[in-house]
Amino acid sequence: MKRWHWHRCIIALAGALFLLAGCSREAPQVDAELPPPPKPDVILIEPVLPERPPRPELPPLFRDIERRTFQFFWDTTNEQNGLTPDRYPSRPFASVASIGYALTAYPIGIENGWVSRTQAVDRTLTTLRFLRDIPQGPQATGKGAYKGFYYHFLDMQQGHRYDSWVELSSVDTALLMMGVLFAQAYYDGEDEREQEIRKLADQLYRRVDWKWLQVRKPLVSMGWFPESGFIQHDWMGYNEAMLLYILALGSPTHAVEPEAWTVWTRTYNNDWGVYYGQEYLSFGPLFGHQYSHVWIDFRDIQDQYMRERGIDYFLNSRRAALAQREYAIANPMKWKDYGENVWGLTAGDGPQNTRQIYRGEEREFRHYSSRGAGLRENFDDGTIVPTAAISSIVFAPEVVIPATEEMHRRYGDYLYSSYGFLDSFNPSFNYDIPLKTGRIVPGKGWVASDYIGIDQGPILAMIANYRNEFVWSVMKKSPYIRTGLERAGFMGGWLSPEEEEDERMHVDARAADARALGMAESRAAAAEAQLKAQQRKDEPSAANRAQPPRQ
Repeated sequence: MKRWHWHRCIIALAGALFLLAGCSREAPQVDAELPPPPKPDVILIEPVLPERPPRPELPPLFRDIERRTFQFFWDTTNEQNGLTPDRYPSRPFASVASIGYALTAYPIGIENGWVSRTQAVDRTLTTLRFLRDIPQGPQATGKGAYKGFYYHFLDMQQGHRYDSWVELSSVDTALLMMGVLFAQAYYDGEDEREQEIRKLADQLYRRVDWKWLQVRKPLVSMGWFPESGFIQHDWMGYNEAMLLYILALGSPTHAVEPEAWTVWTRTYNNDWGVYYGQEYLSFGPLFGHQYSHVWIDFRDIQDQYMRERGIDYFLNSRRAALAQREYAIANPMKWKDYGENVWGLTAGDGPQNTRQIYRGEEREFRHYSSRGAGLRENFDDGTIVPTAAISSIVFAPEVVIPATEEMHRRYGDYLYSSYGFLDSFNPSFNYDIPLKTGRIVPGKGWVASDYIGIDQGPILAMIANYRNEFVWSVMKKSPYIRTGLERAGFMGGWLSPEEEEDERMHVDARAADARALGMAESRAAAAEAQLKAQQRKDEPSAANRAQPPRQ
């Protein structure tokens, strides 16, 4: 039983005694235009949530994965400007989302002794200064950002927009800003360089004009092209945009209204349901259940949507991972090797955009694509992406650990290399055709040739969170994240600082105890006083002791 259950009982008992004593409170007035508030229930303060998953010890393999994955960010990032490639070794351009993960990776390296704090401060300052100085403007070329947003992909040297097909991306800027704010929260030293990190991070976050992308208010557009204007699609339905809306709500300069979160959650529509034995808010590719959780600890905090369903987004992600595993066990498309320890669909590389005959049926295969299994957003061509399972370590360690070990054991000779797991593999694809990327391993199928930054980042950060909640604990210090969550309607859990929460709970418990005990003692004392008074009243005076007492 969680520690707060008995507090709830005491508070409930105290409330019952209070009502028995004949006291009552008048209900507050409610704005007629707003939906009625939920019935008074302690769940809004301390929700009764299902128990968290077990926490088995991590085998030595995970330490090796961490170190190799960290080295991806440290080795491949341009030392001159801090830009991190979207992928390696092909390394065609930088990804601003990868930079966000790199800024998160450096403190993990410090904590593990892989780099010194001085080295990480140097790299972080280089990155933030360059991001500050990247030319901004509406021009189609020669710029890397506009209105505080960055282009999805940048030239690795100059930091300019990579090509005409690259959009000014709202969600990739959000992933970058999570890394920026993480750096701001982590580097808390008083020396000039760490102060500069905090100042630069603040400057970068404050200049993102979230309202500018609210073309169809209150939702936020996916982005903008200088050639054609705003993208005609907003962030709707459950997905990784959760972190975007939280950042937009927390902005001290260009904050969107809380209505944005309310309306966004209304667009979940048919995403809630039962899939392979799990009832949850569905999004097919697992990255949508992971990205926001890299930085934000959603355990035991709930918005209105999750309060109505009795779980939180953390447990929702657990159910998503378990459902994907069950899908792989069922293996409705009969892909090779799928099973209880070989699973994981998300966005990642694939062999080629082609249609081929597989087991007597024509099947579609793709190059880079979102792959998933859920109520919607489903696509499965037999391509497994290791980050899908490994980055679910915090949610479902009891199934992720054996899956990681199994993939390393069975495929490690050609899938596991300098920077950990290559992006993806497909044991079912053995066709002799030109490939977009990767190679065919005779008798084993297709395997990717690249590592991808946005797949590497969650692996490293989620293992760190599993070990000691490192990224989560640092990010809890960010006032902007707290503001964003609170304006979105989240409450409970760590949103009250742990020390204050514990003290408040103890104080509340002691107060409830005192009230309950006090009422009982007061009533007993009153009864005793009344009895004594009656006895004194009934006791004959010295002059009248011979008289019988009054009845």
